[in-house]
Formats: sequence, structure tokens, C-alpha cells
Amino acid sequence: MEKYIPKFRIVPMEEDHGADICTWRYDSPYDVYSWLPWEQMKALDVEFGNPALRAEQYASLLDETGELAGFAQYFPLKGVTRIGVGMRPDLCGHGYGKSFVIAIVEEALRRKPSNEVDLEVLTWNKRAIRAYQKSGFVITDLYEKMTPGGISKPYYCMVFRGLPKEEEFDHNEL
Repeated sequence: MEKYIPKFRIVPMEEDHGADICTWRYDSPYDVYSWLPWEQMKALDVEFGNPALRAEQYASLLDETGELAGFAQYFPLKGVTRIGVGMRPDLCGHGYGKSFVIAIVEEALRRKPSNEVDLEVLTWNKRAIRAYQKSGFVITDLYEKMTPGGISKPYYCMVFRGLPKEEEFDHNEL
């Protein structure tokens, strides 16, 4: 029997999506990806708490039922679209990463077809790195970067090189 993999669609991030995302809590060590409370995000006017930034850079991912499944950030750099990825905690670790990331990449390429697409990921986040590799990303760089908490940590830069051929996958891992 084939495993169910949801399809995701990209929509503009609405204010209520931002409020929902701020309630998500990830288990350790992924808890570094949890957001500030929504009212604080709005008061500080940061990230998707800022209406202009939310409209310009953020999008929501909905599943087939229209339920909020995650979000993407499309951070514009010169010649590059850097993506940020956030999946609802209860969906993480179930093999949905490839479908989720591909939907985000397709939108990045739709927005700026000539741009390279890349992302940054903490080097310890093996679960995310596997999902990104299955989605066509390769590690191109390693560097230290400050986290939102003000601590320097090692990150990989990963660049989208196109979808890998299916035969390259170990389907037992999916």
C-alpha cells in the first residue's frame, strides 16, 4: 500500500495564519523554531507580524482540506530567492517534507524564474536536511551565523539543483 502524501498549495499569508503559527510549539531540539506570541510579533513589528513584510515575503501552505499546514518565506537577494520553511509540528517527521518543500520551490521559481533558490539550515537538523536533499537541494557552504537567540551556530547553505531522479531514492526512507 502506498503511503499517503498530502499535496500543498501556496496562498497569501493572512493575519489569522500568523496568529496560528505563533501557537505552534516544537519538541526539543526543534523548539528553536517556535515563534514569539502573536501580539508580541505585531507589537515589535517583526517578521510576519509586520503586515508589509508578511505580504511581500511570506506565504501560507494549505493542505487539500484548506487547513494551515505551514508557511514559507521568500527572502529576496540579488539573483537569489532564499526560502524559509516552517511545517506545523504535528506534520513533521511523517515523510511530507519533499512534497512540502517542492511546493515552496515551485512558487519561488514562479515568482522569480531566473533566480537561484537556496536556504539555510542548522547543521544538526538532519531531518530537514534529508527532506531538502530529497527535494533537489545540495549543500554548497558551511558557515557560522547568529541565531535569533543571539548564539553563533553552524549552518549549511543548500542550493536547489532540480528534482532528483526517483531511482536515486531509497523508498524505504520516505
